[in-house]
Amino acid sequence: MSNHQKRLSVPDSWPVERKTATFTVKAGAGPHGEDGVPLLIVLRDVLGYADNRKEARYALNEDNVLINGKAISDEERPVGMFDILAFTEREEYYRVFPGEGGRLALTAIDPDAAESKLGKIVTKTHVSGGDVQLGLHDGETLIVEDDQTYDAGDSIVVGNEDGEIVAHFEYEEGALVTAVDGAHAGEVGEIEEIQVTPGSAQNNVIVSQENGEGFETVEEYVVVIDENFTGDDE
Repeated sequence: MSNHQKRLSVPDSWPVERKTATFTVKAGAGPHGEDGVPLLIVLRDVLGYADNRKEARYALNEDNVLINGKAISDEERPVGMFDILAFTEREEYYRVFPGEGGRLALTAIDPDAAESKLGKIVTKTHVSGGDVQLGLHDGETLIVEDDQTYDAGDSIVVGNEDGEIVAHFEYEEGALVTAVDGAHAGEVGEIEEIQVTPGSAQNNVIVSQENGEGFETVEEYVVVIDENFTGDDE
């Protein structure tokens, strides 16, 4: 199987120029599904820390590049929304955040913020023993006690070292959210109204913004955050 991907057909979220060359690297198996961006693209095209695959492999073999607290050696490892990238030798830390047009962008954060990552709960399933399994947007799963605390649509913050939940943001009117897909990807505001749609169609979410504009999108495209995830703390 080819290790190359045509630039013209990459997902809109990939931060690559489409007309500079015919091919780019293909994402390997891993989290985030088809939206995952190969780490090589982040190192080469976004940050400029490597000029080619060989240089990227050399850097990764030094165990100085971490994603969500784990050293990564595979340059094709997918990187996606809300992942935490740490470059320990450079003492640089980034959160992957939706940018303009839905392209993945990097927001600089401090070392303390790099110790945990945000996840949107997309599934909640009862498992044997009476516990509950939470499925997150990136494919990660967590087992929690069935205390009715968490619901699909909520967001949680998970510690990278121990996998413990350190914060919980409920999906409700008044919550701060960002759009991660669609025409309003990258925009931030507060949920003004959740419009429940009968049948199998997605619910609509009306979001208000400080500039008075606001926007409307589908439930799937919004993720609950707090102010620390917008870069305003920098």
